[in-house]
Amino acid sequence: MAKIKFLVSLTTNDNDYQLEQAYAAEQAARNFGADLQILYADNDAINQSTQILKAIQAAPDERPDGIIFEPVGGTSLPQVARAAVNAGIGWAVLNREANYISELRRTNKAPIFCVSSDHVEIGRIQGRQCAALLPAGGTVLYIQGPSENSAAKERTAGMQEAKPANIHLIMLKGQWTEESSQRAVRSWLKLLTSQKARVDLVAAQDDSMAIGARKAFQEMLSETERERWLSLPFLGCDGLPKTGQAWVRTGVLTATVYIPPNTGQAIGMLVDALQNGKSQPERALTEAVSIPPIPKLRPPK
Repeated sequence: MAKIKFLVSLTTNDNDYQLEQAYAAEQAARNFGADLQILYADNDAINQSTQILKAIQAAPDERPDGIIFEPVGGTSLPQVARAAVNAGIGWAVLNREANYISELRRTNKAPIFCVSSDHVEIGRIQGRQCAALLPAGGTVLYIQGPSENSAAKERTAGMQEAKPANIHLIMLKGQWTEESSQRAVRSWLKLLTSQKARVDLVAAQDDSMAIGARKAFQEMLSETERERWLSLPFLGCDGLPKTGQAWVRTGVLTATVYIPPNTGQAIGMLVDALQNGKSQPERALTEAVSIPPIPKLRPPK
């Protein structure tokens, strides 16, 4: 019996969560005895679409049996999804809602589903962390993911829902990378409004962007200002063992939100569908948790 083949398409290799997604996929492929190819889109939606289409259009014996991908842009590549399932290739979308899934499931036999973190709940957890750290209220410098990204939008919605009314947000945009956040904060610090702002906490929608913000503050020429900014609580998301959790233990981050990687879960669901013929749910969610637990968070002295 031929080995089952999977293609995993990830957004970038410059983000710790995406690298953990790759590692989880490799582990799952080994466990299931599957062949695996991992591609990175360099945060370029057109590049991602081209890479996946090339795999779909390959000779039948070279095509993957299933494609797992985390979208870069604002859409989940509906035309590419249709091409995949029309070729009999399983299709799993990670960390994004895809409104075409219901329709394609009705008209195709190939397994189609999404596996996602609950991004609204991730935002709520971060909002509760802010509330615990700023019981008297204050201002949060909040670094979001890309404007068109639904995960970023949902995390912001959850944050807005859970944070108390006396906590106000100053919003900046990043691209899920340390460098993009560093650039955004660096540019903001040059504005007159930033010099007048009294910020009490820095929160980013992923750990790498929180670290990027810290690096921007480390560049400040004034030692007093540099120390003031770096003494603030910093919050991130992803909470992976070797990065986010390690940064919390060493005090670089005050808290993070652990978001389990879900490539392995998606591969397992595809194997169950393709080899065992088992029907899979249209949507599966992973559960995020605060690190440390919110009751253990204390306001800064």
